[in-house]
Amino acid sequence: MTATDPRPPARRGPARKIPGVVSGLAVTFRTMLQGAVTVQYPHEREDPPPRARGVIALKEENCTVCMLCARSCPDWCIYIEGHKEQRPPRREGGRPRTVSVLDRFDIDYALCMYCGICVEVCPFDALFWSPEYEYSEFRIARLLHDKEQLGVWMATVPEPEPLEPGAEVKGRK
Repeated sequence: MTATDPRPPARRGPARKIPGVVSGLAVTFRTMLQGAVTVQYPHEREDPPPRARGVIALKEENCTVCMLCARSCPDWCIYIEGHKEQRPPRREGGRPRTVSVLDRFDIDYALCMYCGICVEVCPFDALFWSPEYEYSEFRIARLLHDKEQLGVWMATVPEPEPLEPGAEVKGRK
């Protein structure tokens, strides 16, 4: 031992590094013998998990143009326009009803950060997560999807899983 290096001579120099190199090569050779786990994406497709977040789908008949989703969106990527219409009364002798009708519902996926706040805040179950994930575009302007495209993605939304035993369903009293 020298005054500058307190380790014994066997622990100094290149002989100390050989066990580390051998164990690293052993890991490398073990990994080389295993099969590849890479999926060649455009040619082979892997199904996403059943409740995966892909894009947001719109069930247009449930939307009441309340604007809660657009107001709660931190990125301001949801654009909604609507108008009010007079409908006949539900009962004989009643007043005509005023109903909001959806004219425009667009989501700009170039701005969206997929946080899901809009899906959670919607009180009428008009927005859902779809597992669709193949919607890339060459031009960023084409990532603005309208209510027709969001309605097409509604077909890919899976049915909700059944409730656990003992869970109660919220209903009208």
